[in-house]
Amino acid sequence: MVKSMFSSKYVACLVSSIILNALFIINIFVGGQWNLSWTSRAAAEAETVAAISCSGHGRAYLDGLVVDGNEPVCECNTCYAGSDCSQFIPDCAANADGGDPLFLEPFWMRHVASSALVEAGWHRMSYTFNDHTFISKELERIIRKLHAIVGNAVTENRFIIFGAGSTQVLNAAAYALSLENTSSSTGIVASVPYYTLYKGQAEYFSSAKFKFQGDAYTWRKKSDAITNMIEFVTSPNNPDGRLNKQILHGPNVKTIYDRAYYWPHFTPIPAPADEDLMVFTLSKLTGHAGSRFGWAVIKDENVFNRMTAHININSMGVSMDSQLRAFKLLKAVLEGEGKEIFDFAYQTMKARWERLTMALSSSKRFSLQKNNPQYCIFYNRVREFSPAYAWLKCERKDDKDCYAVLKAAKIIGRQGNKFGSEDHYVRLSLVRSHDDFNILIDRLNKLVSEEDGAKTM
Repeated sequence: MVKSMFSSKYVACLVSSIILNALFIINIFVGGQWNLSWTSRAAAEAETVAAISCSGHGRAYLDGLVVDGNEPVCECNTCYAGSDCSQFIPDCAANADGGDPLFLEPFWMRHVASSALVEAGWHRMSYTFNDHTFISKELERIIRKLHAIVGNAVTENRFIIFGAGSTQVLNAAAYALSLENTSSSTGIVASVPYYTLYKGQAEYFSSAKFKFQGDAYTWRKKSDAITNMIEFVTSPNNPDGRLNKQILHGPNVKTIYDRAYYWPHFTPIPAPADEDLMVFTLSKLTGHAGSRFGWAVIKDENVFNRMTAHININSMGVSMDSQLRAFKLLKAVLEGEGKEIFDFAYQTMKARWERLTMALSSSKRFSLQKNNPQYCIFYNRVREFSPAYAWLKCERKDDKDCYAVLKAAKIIGRQGNKFGSEDHYVRLSLVRSHDDFNILIDRLNKLVSEEDGAKTM
């Protein structure tokens, strides 16, 4: 009797559950389309803005300026103007200065569904996750998986920390490796040409903990004078794409490896990086510089704890919205073991280097850096480098200011002295939009064609 009553109640509950689920499905599935209530409005709003064409020479954004309270206006690429970005400005200078990695934009336009993000207004309103940290454990897991698939870094038995782009992570690393409880500052060095930020951060913060001390090669010659030093090793290097190695050695030297560009679209991956402290960034991996998300892979727990303390006090961790977007983007990257995005990015950069090399092939006035091909474990073959930047040199002795030479030809690069180098050098960005790159090549072709005639200066 008891068993019969229990069975009857179980069947009744089961039937009730089936009916409720059926009603729920009927409620959300109407006319062959999912009716997703609040997400429908968000999706419709996003797709409406995404559908604004801007003639293919610009983009409209949800948070962009609006006209008469109606729809967002087009934000045009360099050298384009007009309400729909259809007007080309012939005398406009080619922008080859900034490092905005917009060359990846076409990839994400093809993968808009897998990378799109709908976020509820109540999403992650707390300061911390449930484990009382500022780190998404699922995002950390995906980052470890990505490094394993690409083969560019060892993460097993390592600590991972997040920051607001590699900018914050690099500063936290310098803080963590600097001396404690001492009045003497730690020297910061990097080999020329070095990434401008290392010097800029050290001088801007004017910290008693560390001070920029210039070129690592100079200090190698006077190694006896090294007391406490931190060497930034950028590999691949910004600006010339070299796979740099540590210059200074000894018990008084600590090293931070900036691995921002150590991805298959910029460089061969000879082996997994396994340094004590390695810094990466989303911006050079997926192109999302504006999301401001970077991370470090760290061997030493004490260094990890000091970096964590610095970032927590500095900004109370990284925005959870940035972490959510990084999570969604990296999930999309991992589809197909990451092959699709790296193939697209590498082929794009390879094609750009071929066009750039062709444009300068007949020039005796300008030269480019040379990096010998290496074996890449990601592609399982020997391949060329395809750096993010061209490190261009003006070969004429009277072209002492190469930046001015290019500027007169309507090309804006970045001066060699910004990297601790001579002004015979200029860095040209190759990672900007398709429009930016095409205009750069047009200006260079014109400049080279005039080489045997009147000087541009």
